[in-house]
Amino acid sequence: MPCKRLSAGAVVLAAFVHAPAFANDYPTRPVRLVVGYTAGGGSDILARVLAQKMSEGLGVQVVVENRPGAASMIATEYVARAAPDGYTILLGASGALAINPALYKEVKYDAARDFAPISLVASLPVLMAVNKSGPAQSLPELLAYAKAHPEKANYSSAAAPFRLIGEQLNLQAGSRFQEILYKGSTDAVNAAIANDVLATISDSISIGAGLKTGKLKAIAITSRAEHPSFPGVPTFTSLGLKGLDVQLWQGLLAPAGTPPAIVDRLQREVHRVIALPEVQQRYAAMGLDPETSTAAEFSRLIASELTRWSGIVKAAGIEKL
Repeated sequence: MPCKRLSAGAVVLAAFVHAPAFANDYPTRPVRLVVGYTAGGGSDILARVLAQKMSEGLGVQVVVENRPGAASMIATEYVARAAPDGYTILLGASGALAINPALYKEVKYDAARDFAPISLVASLPVLMAVNKSGPAQSLPELLAYAKAHPEKANYSSAAAPFRLIGEQLNLQAGSRFQEILYKGSTDAVNAAIANDVLATISDSISIGAGLKTGKLKAIAITSRAEHPSFPGVPTFTSLGLKGLDVQLWQGLLAPAGTPPAIVDRLQREVHRVIALPEVQQRYAAMGLDPETSTAAEFSRLIASELTRWSGIVKAAGIEKL
């Protein structure tokens, strides 16, 4: 029986008719949630809480897949190039999406064009912490010690945002702290616990574990006001340092071209999960501020943050790596 040739209009109509059916069937197999950092770090813990609850709502397993390295660029590029079918999504951070393009020459993805934003999931402050038995127990003491011992003036870090905060600290305080880069936040924080570095700059989740054991002491935080999860920790602003009121964020994104119906399905699920009291409490205990958004709001945030961090890099006189 000969094949029936369809007109161009009929082909478009057929695709339109069948696309919603595909989206309505979604998901039928496990969804991979890709994280650009090592297991056990702040982003990984956040992702696993989210994945567990999303699995229950979607009816399929949401599997966290760690692809650390290159300041999360490996994971971010991987998802940007993945099939736009909703089965590979990214836990994207402000570092990978808004700061890396300002800081690195070889970024092989376009944060504004290569993704379909789904929703924010949380925002979080950054802390600077020192070993509880170290030579400095406050930021003024740390700055004084670093000035007297410039060869020991360093801090551990695992991502671009932490480096820029360190550079901004140097710019404002006239210090010369050197970044010691680690593959993941857990490793960076452990370096401070082991006294391998003078200080660490990291996210509130990763540092929180060290604070609870009593091995680390937080000496400054990037929130605009004292954070309820870290009472008594002074803000950089309150210590007289400008430009260090930084709130990082994390959100879910799919590859560009993912059908809107699938993006909407994932967004509804994220919003449901983040609204759960147990998730709110778990995130708050980690120093996170639970947060959701529409896809359009998330897209606008990425665009504005790209502009903001490019300006910070330029003002600090940092050459692209």
